[in-house]
Amino acid sequence: MRILLINGPNLNTLGTREPEIYGSLTLDDIVQRVSERAKELGAEVRAFQSNSEGVIIDYLQQESHAADAIIINGGALTHYGLSLRDALAGCGTPAIEVHISNIYAREPFRRRSVTGAACRGVITGLGWYGYILALEALVSEANGSP
Repeated sequence: MRILLINGPNLNTLGTREPEIYGSLTLDDIVQRVSERAKELGAEVRAFQSNSEGVIIDYLQQESHAADAIIINGGALTHYGLSLRDALAGCGTPAIEVHISNIYAREPFRRRSVTGAACRGVITGLGWYGYILALEALVSEANGSP
């Protein structure tokens, strides 16, 4: 099973960017933890990060056909990235949206997700562990478990 792990704008600064909100782990730390858990579950993770919506869409269009699932943290694109939402919906690959912080407990503009509607589910506010939960849910679903 191949899973795309996609992270959007500013997530490359995890570990130093507002650690009181996002924690002290870097994006590389998170990718490593998700990749290790994926290996235990018999899955492969292909990680990608960009600060550009168009680059993320290009990646989705090029890679989603060869993937079984997607984990995506669109960062700020979550709230206004309509073209990213359309790309997720159009690729036909099951996806789960993840947010490290609880977007519903933050500023009003962060409480709306336009991309979440194109996903199987949204995990928010559970820190880096939300990525693991998304991985486990997608693997379980692919193996025929609810």
